[in-house]
Amino acid sequence: MEDHTAQHSAAKPRLGLRDLWNISFGFFGIQIGFALQNANMSRVFQSLGSNVDDLAALWVAAPLTGLLVQPVIGHLSDRTWLGRLGRRRPYFLAGAVLAALALVAMPLSHVLIGAALLLWLLDASLNVSMEPFRAFVGDMLGKDQHTSGYAVQTAFIGVGAVVGSLFPSLLDWAGVSNVAPAGEIPATVRYSFWAGGAALLASVLWTVLTTQEYSPAQLAAFGEAQEVAAPDAALARRNPASAGLWLAAGAALALLVEHYALAKELYLLAALLAAYGLAYAAAILMARAGRPNMLSSVVGDFAGMPPLMKRLALVQFFSWSALFIMWIYSTPIVAQYGFGTTDPASPAYQQAANWVGRLFSIYNGVAALAALILLPWLSARIGKVRTHALSLTVGAAGFAAYLVIRSPQGLQLAEVGIGICWASILAMPYAILASSLPQSKLGVSMGLFNVFVVVPQLLVATVMRSVMEAFFPGQPIWTMAFAAATLLAAALTMLTLGEA
Repeated sequence: MEDHTAQHSAAKPRLGLRDLWNISFGFFGIQIGFALQNANMSRVFQSLGSNVDDLAALWVAAPLTGLLVQPVIGHLSDRTWLGRLGRRRPYFLAGAVLAALALVAMPLSHVLIGAALLLWLLDASLNVSMEPFRAFVGDMLGKDQHTSGYAVQTAFIGVGAVVGSLFPSLLDWAGVSNVAPAGEIPATVRYSFWAGGAALLASVLWTVLTTQEYSPAQLAAFGEAQEVAAPDAALARRNPASAGLWLAAGAALALLVEHYALAKELYLLAALLAAYGLAYAAAILMARAGRPNMLSSVVGDFAGMPPLMKRLALVQFFSWSALFIMWIYSTPIVAQYGFGTTDPASPAYQQAANWVGRLFSIYNGVAALAALILLPWLSARIGKVRTHALSLTVGAAGFAAYLVIRSPQGLQLAEVGIGICWASILAMPYAILASSLPQSKLGVSMGLFNVFVVVPQLLVATVMRSVMEAFFPGQPIWTMAFAAATLLAAALTMLTLGEA
């Protein structure tokens, strides 16, 4: 990438395709890690003795780590400058090293609790690398290139997910054993995780070594100085007693869980509500005392989100609820309805798990093409808002197709609609939002925006089990109806934004 040290232009220079490639290539490896996690962790958990009703509880580590990590990393990266290593790249590299180690260790697990703890480490590390990449596009590109930057990033996400999803199937085709004794993980999964760890580290290193970030002085010359804003004045004017509403909500939920013997995972949700209440009260008191710190800053930024960001956050909430349902339940659904088995130790179940990897590769491959070709063409004609609403509706149709298509081969058609939807979810909200955010808070704003990616995942992980046990015991196929409904809700919400 060209040397920016002498750059004093009033506007950021336009970057060519090679530079756009370098900026986002690390996301290729990060998404390989996410794809291996999403397509195989239910399989790993069930191979180590979990039953389908416990999957959501075991998966709760993933969204919880994202909820805690992303705003913190965003806040810290906004305030980091390590000279030649830069602002965002230290976080890319640290997260990649830890995630690669987790991928190496995961398939060596022999007990369920060990796999669950490693999922926690893996997801936290992937989030440390991923969150600054969203802000990195805004750092490096002018507003007129934001859509192109996020489109290239989405394409790498799609291609990386295809590679990660297909690893076990390709190894099975090459003759590697795809079955294992009860309590062990198949060799196809072990080797896939190890290869994924190497690919993750190599691709992130590519971005770290081929890009050079703008310094605070250069951003100031572009009119994008990195001042650290004081705690939100609106936060200081709030009454700390209002935090009691969050504490009361947490206590009420805990009592409901106890009284009605609901799923114990809901205690976690109750604890999170109460914890936010305490953090909210503490942040207000700190803001009033004029003692700025990370807690008061992050909570102040959350309370002071601009209106556009709030509306897009609701869209994200509905959209990601559907995606997390898919990642948790696709393997047991395809195994039960397409391959006629619910036994994780059976060869048929392992074949179903590999087929899910193929299905995931289809929607990610479609997403890569849609991000570069279909979505830019559509948005130029009907606008970003309508493009996203239409894509979400197509995704809802893809999830609804699971209710009527039972053959594994037929489900490939459903994945085309899901892939178009996935591309739009990864690109359009960020393209709409990035140009409206202040550069000095780009990292923390993107991290807070992603709270509405992980909160619905926590709700799915804690609530879906109770819903399924109460109304659809032993019938995981109905989770896809919930997914379709939430995407339709997202599409309708999107239409309330007006054109952006």
